[in-house]
Amino acid sequence: MSDTAQRLVLAFVGLLAFTACGESSQTTVPVASSPANASSLEAQRAQVAEDLHAHTAVLASDAFGGRAPGTEGETLTINYLVEQFEAAGMRPGNGDSWFQEVPITSVETSPAMVMSIRGASMSRDLAYGDEVMVSTQQQLSSVSVTNSELVFVGYGIRAPERGWNDYAGVDVRGKTVVVLINDPGYATQNPELFNGNTMTYYGRWTYKYEEAARQGAAAAIIVHQTAPAAYPWEVVSGSWMGPQIGLTAANKNVDLLKAESWIQEEVAQDLFAAAGKDFEALSAAAAKPGFTPVPLGDLTMSVALENSLESTFSHNVIALLPGTRHPDEIIVYSAHWDHLGTRDGAEGEDKIFNGASDNASGTAGLLALANLHRAAGASERSVMFLAVTAEESGLLGSKWYAENPVLPLEYTVANLNMDNLYKNVDGRTRDIAVVGYGNSELEDYLADAAKRQDRVITQEPTPEKGFYYRSDHLNFALNGVPALYLTRAVDSREHGAEWGMARQNTYTSQNYHKPSDEYAESWDLSGSAENVILLFDVAGQLANSRDWPNWRSGNEFKALRDATASVRLP
Repeated sequence: MSDTAQRLVLAFVGLLAFTACGESSQTTVPVASSPANASSLEAQRAQVAEDLHAHTAVLASDAFGGRAPGTEGETLTINYLVEQFEAAGMRPGNGDSWFQEVPITSVETSPAMVMSIRGASMSRDLAYGDEVMVSTQQQLSSVSVTNSELVFVGYGIRAPERGWNDYAGVDVRGKTVVVLINDPGYATQNPELFNGNTMTYYGRWTYKYEEAARQGAAAAIIVHQTAPAAYPWEVVSGSWMGPQIGLTAANKNVDLLKAESWIQEEVAQDLFAAAGKDFEALSAAAAKPGFTPVPLGDLTMSVALENSLESTFSHNVIALLPGTRHPDEIIVYSAHWDHLGTRDGAEGEDKIFNGASDNASGTAGLLALANLHRAAGASERSVMFLAVTAEESGLLGSKWYAENPVLPLEYTVANLNMDNLYKNVDGRTRDIAVVGYGNSELEDYLADAAKRQDRVITQEPTPEKGFYYRSDHLNFALNGVPALYLTRAVDSREHGAEWGMARQNTYTSQNYHKPSDEYAESWDLSGSAENVILLFDVAGQLANSRDWPNWRSGNEFKALRDATASVRLP
């Protein structure tokens, strides 16, 4: 471990005694030295990599317990961030406060629950964790579904603009819909169907539940398949175990599904067989236009959920470097500080989900960027460093900020988001991958910055995984703000693209949303440092100009941006 990282870890052990979010630490925690005197990109890259190592070692340490919102790990995290932002010369970004309160309610369903499937050809109780994962967004102590008929609705998509309706001709009120993950474009690899290999929002699990609720279903069961889901079953079981956090709802979310669940593909095959249906044949039919829902014989589902509820406030952390000429115009860097926390497991298992890459890395990137801006000095426009909470629970912190921005979003020039910067931690690459490639003019600024590093920008290597809908930039995009989200590219300067892709796949299968996502001082973060410097370069181009980048023609968010043009400052 580097000397800086050792000092940070040792100094921060004393913060375990923190009990209140609003208190400032009396401990002075050293920060990595400024790269102000760096005479080359190589020196700057080395300094930023040192910053990333130092901060990740602290944030992903066991002492922080996996940084779950509403826990002691949150208190440690947000106070650490404030201390580091203060040391970098930043100012509180929410008036005179570093914090923005985010009202959250956790719903923890007892794992003793049983999902029962009954019918003439099947009487089966599904094993929690191994066969089924069930939770609810209804903020009630008890929720139940009894003898609800099972109906297969294909991909569960209603898209009038595409002439597609998987709910056509069926009334699913009070019933349980069984749906496939992803969308027909991915299933067929037909570029003329949806977006072909690139996932649309209709393919996301969040949409499946939203649409089922709009149709009046009592519950929904998503069939897990590793390739179209983009992650193995362990990600589902790990993410859905323990408290599930949502924004506190005045109506207790009673308009949402009573039960949201996943089942293993093998279980689905058994259910379909018991109903006299062929799972593979119906799945293939569901990927074609004109599919109609299929009741699964006389099979019904019952489940009773006993929930522990706790409402509290989590916190976004907001730091600001005010602009010298146009302080009301802001470039926003964002990253989520939270991860999955500490969860009970079998005896001897690691229970701490440290989230080193996801997303201590992006949070460390915010702090490294603060140091870069300290060295560069204030720009004409303001620069915000937004560390948001509860991304892992559904992008909640960024959603709350987008609904309650420090400045109206029409004055936000751009959002530059960092999530899972490290992934394969394999050093430098020749390319840089853009999630949602081709969406906005921000890519032009990024391309200029990439040239200075002798790199090129490319489309992310796995657009079918729907990363565009899985991080906090989405809530800026949904409100018209051009948002740039980079991910790790794969064309390693040392080993080539095939090797890099294999490493990235290894991370997804072995470390993503698992306790094994832990920090290692042996990581080569030079490539991640270059990505941070790229974002610093893009922000610098925007912060000292009068440019207002927009979405490209044909993008679904462009109309929102265009509508705000007349209200922005001249």
